[in-house]
This record gives sequence, C-alpha cells and structure tokens, in this order.
Amino acid sequence: MNKKFTLKSKVYFEQKSIQLLKTISGSRALIVTDSIMDTLGYLQLVKDYLGEAGLSTAVFSGVRPDPDVNVVAEGMRLYAEFAPDVLVAIGGGSAIDTAKGILYFAWKLEKPSSGETKKPLFIAIPSTSGTGSEVTDFSVITAEGEKVVIVDEFISPDIAILDSTCIQHVPQRVIADTGMDVLVHAVEAYVSTKASDFTDALAEKAVKLIFDNLEKLFRDAADGVARDHVQNASCMAGMAFTNANLGINHSLAHALGGAFHLPHGRSNALLMSAVMEYNAELAGSASGYAAGRYAQLAKVLGLPARTCREGTVNFIQAVGRLSKSLGIENSIRALGIDESEFEGALDRMAEAAMQDRCTPTNPRTPYKEELIRIYRKLS
Repeated sequence: MNKKFTLKSKVYFEQKSIQLLKTISGSRALIVTDSIMDTLGYLQLVKDYLGEAGLSTAVFSGVRPDPDVNVVAEGMRLYAEFAPDVLVAIGGGSAIDTAKGILYFAWKLEKPSSGETKKPLFIAIPSTSGTGSEVTDFSVITAEGEKVVIVDEFISPDIAILDSTCIQHVPQRVIADTGMDVLVHAVEAYVSTKASDFTDALAEKAVKLIFDNLEKLFRDAADGVARDHVQNASCMAGMAFTNANLGINHSLAHALGGAFHLPHGRSNALLMSAVMEYNAELAGSASGYAAGRYAQLAKVLGLPARTCREGTVNFIQAVGRLSKSLGIENSIRALGIDESEFEGALDRMAEAAMQDRCTPTNPRTPYKEELIRIYRKLS
C-alpha cells in the first residue's frame, strides 16, 4: 500500500493572527471552549471578531479536562439546536478534542442517505502548545473511565490559528506537561512504522525547536520568541503524527492517565525513557530500526552518535535532562500514586494499551507482558 501525506488544515501563525476571524464567511458560529478562556477574555474576543464578520454566535463552555462522552453529548445538544455553519474551538487540547467529538458523533448520528454531510467550517485556536490537535484527525474522549482514541479525517480542522498571545497565561506546570507532549509526538512519529521523508522533516524540526526553546519558555512565559517556536513545534509535531501515527508511549499514557487521572503530557514524559529503551532494545543489540532513528535525533541535537547505541543513550539522557529541568516527576511514587494500587491496575492498563489505536505503528510489536514490565519501571 502506498504511503501518503495529507495536510488538510490551513495554518495561520504569528501573534495577533486570531484577527483572521474578522474575515470568516458564514451566518452562525458555535464556539466550544472552557471557563478559563472566558475568564481571560479570549472568548469575548472571539465573539467580537466573529460579530464583526457578521456571524451570530452560541457558546458551549462546558469543556473539562479529559473530556468524556457526557460532555460531548451536552455540546451535541447545542450543536443540533443552533445548526452552525462555523465551528470554533478555542482552548487547550480538551476544548479542541471536545469540538471534534461533537462533530464526529453528530455526523455519525445524522447518517444522511446521500452519504454526504455538510460539514461546518471548523476553526481550531489552541491556547496551549502540546497536543497539535489543531491540525490532526485525532481526538481522545473518555468513556467509562477509559480513554478512547478517535481517528477520522472528517474531524480535522479546516483552519488552525496559532496566535501565541493566546498561550501567554499558561501556568508553568502546564508549559512543562504540554511541551513534553510535543516532544513525544515528534519522537513517536519519527520512529513510527509509517514514518516518511515528509513526516521526518517535521518531526526533526519539532524536536530541535523543543530542545532549543521549551526550557526558555518554562523559565520565562513572557519570552514571545520562545513561545512562538514552541507553538510552531507543537503544530509541526501534530502534522507529523497525524500522518505517521504514534506508538506505545501514547498507548501506555492513555491507559495510565485514565486510571490515575494524570495530565496526559506528564504521563507521556514519565514513560518516555522506558519506552525508548524498550523500542531500541538497549538490553540487547541496540542496532535495529528504532535505535537508528533515536541515534539520528541525537545527531539533530549535535550529540555524539558514532553507533546506534551511543546515539540512543545520549538522546535518552538528553530527554531526561530536559524533563528534570522542567520539574517532571520520574516515578509514580513522586506523583503520589499508591504502589499497591498501581500494581493492581497493571493488567488492565496493559490490556487497554494493547488495544489502543496508537500501538500498531510502534516500531517494535509488544506483548502484554512487555508493557507491564515497562510500567513497572516507573515505580
């Protein structure tokens, strides 16, 4: 089967690019957001700009972290009543994922006899730099305590607006979590079995931008240059993984976060070193596909990589140093998770990870017992 690279979203970037909303054509816009965007004034800004474009607006502000099917159902009711021809999501990954969930399930329920659905113009405006959701066909929705990954081209935003003034109020801890999520997106896309020259270029650039700018932004959220670069890296990593898919780092993180209510980026960061050691087979030859890819990323960062093993080890250590500089915990104990409770959840989490949509493109095909061993390295 031939590989393909698809980029559906038009991307507008640089500060104040949110003013593009003044030029949008349509009659009714549904805005999906959370209470924080309202408090910070961004919701009113979006309403004002859409009003200047002549659109009436309705607001669904019931977004919560790790959105579940109940939140999506609430949004769907307003979506059905208002019948928008423009859908605007502004907020973090949860807001954009909620909007995608509303769009996806409304489409599935409609099931037109013609087989065609009139999709509203979908605009995504991220207020964090992490998920890359503004350009992906992925959405993560929680159902019965489990995180379910939806993947469908129908839910890809048509327009992504990267205005870094919208992320200037992000707390330091969120900068760390979402920034490490960007790094995992880029690295997993790079070692994916579906990686290509096109996704590699985006992933390499995203990795370099994160290493050059994330700690700067963490130390000084007012650094506009670093903020722009990290947001661009998030979008580039999103473009890479929506085409190449991800791997078990995300599969394991989805299950871990769902079981213990951890921020997604923090779960990803906690797992990253153990997953790379497994994929690269560091306990063995460390000479296969994944080790070669990690070694190439070491070269991108200017680290010694005379062999696959040397490059992999140096890259893993560089990730560890970055994670430590951002105050990321390195064990479940440090996160306050009870070890016996964690042990009791291992089988269920590993089974969920095996079934996750991200697992098939991991560079090494795992057994359930191997995933349990990776989890145990976190204690």
